[in-house]
Amino acid sequence: MKFKFYKFLFLLVIPLSFVNCTEPYKLQTETFEEAFVIEATITNELKKHQVKISKTYVFEENGPTFESGAEVYVQDDAGNRYEFSEQNEVYESTTQFQASPGRQYQLFITTSDGKQYASSNQTLTTVNEMESLSTNVITKDGITGVEIGVNSYDPTGSSKYYRYEYEETSKVVVPKWSPFKTVLLNHPLICAGTQFPGFETISLVLKTGESRVCYTTKASVGILQTSTSTFNEDRVINFPVRFISNTDYTIAERYSIMVKQYVQSIEAYTFYKTMKDMSESESLLSPNQPGFFNGNIQSASNPKEKVLGFFEVASVSSKRIFFNFHDIFPNTHLPAYPYECLEYTFDSMSFGVNHHPTPEIPCGTGGEGGALRDAIRSNRLIFYASDFPYFTMVKRVCGDCTTFSSNIVPPFWQ
Repeated sequence: MKFKFYKFLFLLVIPLSFVNCTEPYKLQTETFEEAFVIEATITNELKKHQVKISKTYVFEENGPTFESGAEVYVQDDAGNRYEFSEQNEVYESTTQFQASPGRQYQLFITTSDGKQYASSNQTLTTVNEMESLSTNVITKDGITGVEIGVNSYDPTGSSKYYRYEYEETSKVVVPKWSPFKTVLLNHPLICAGTQFPGFETISLVLKTGESRVCYTTKASVGILQTSTSTFNEDRVINFPVRFISNTDYTIAERYSIMVKQYVQSIEAYTFYKTMKDMSESESLLSPNQPGFFNGNIQSASNPKEKVLGFFEVASVSSKRIFFNFHDIFPNTHLPAYPYECLEYTFDSMSFGVNHHPTPEIPCGTGGEGGALRDAIRSNRLIFYASDFPYFTMVKRVCGDCTTFSSNIVPPFWQ
């Protein structure tokens, strides 16, 4: 599950106080009520499923606290039990499994201090395959871009409630790349009064590994839902899941998006919609603040204990599309690279000679030659071109994509 519950937790459990609105103010927690936050969805995919358990946190803290040391398992009405183990701040099933139609599933959690929690029984929703993804050029809020939409149809009319997630991957090509990199070779320091001042020799060597072309992958954030319950047909037509401006470098080279469609129960749909509405509240100071709302997970020993979360059993399907920029915008200039890529040229043999070197200012430093070597040594700039004794350097993000992306080609890439 790619979204987060925590954005709106303050609306649920944390009253905030402010000083006079005409003066600088500081948010602070007056009272705090701790509650468990549980994120759990199992699907009809054969895979290792995950459950996330954490606690609410006060405003002054950096983020949620992972609840470690818990016993977690899912059990169905046929007695099959699927154990989960702790893995990098998430609980993952120890074996692959998938939810089956007609079977009832229940989530059980026992924390390290012995508190027990259980969900209500949940049944897999209607299995409904997504039909396609569409791309449409539109203008939104005065911005021209491509809108990616979902198309789906259930002839039985039994799906009706849908939630979507996506994962997008962009090809990245740095504009100031060279197959060479600079290295500094130690040279005996010969100080003033001899033939030349000492300095480190700059050598060019071939790079190892890909650094010109990379692939950046990002997951969706937030809750994307739609319902066909008020329509004559259970049909989703061009439901928008992503809008990208035609000036966004995300789609400049080559782009792929994989969208997942979850068919939800009306209870799950209502829970997620309530969360979305609360997280998008325009003001924490609204006089109509919503109160805490429960999902389908409760404490076994104290039914009044507040637990935020929902154990969902949902059918899922997915589609992936690829496109190049000019497939969508044939007569439009490519989006600009997102970083400024100035070229910096240095004379490698130009020094400010120090006649009385000290440990702080050794001989062979200063001038363009010293500045160049300092940039190489600190990896602040990297090599782009040379015409000895001149070296042209650029920022790392302009000549090495691995500084902000991955050079591993995704297995699905076409």
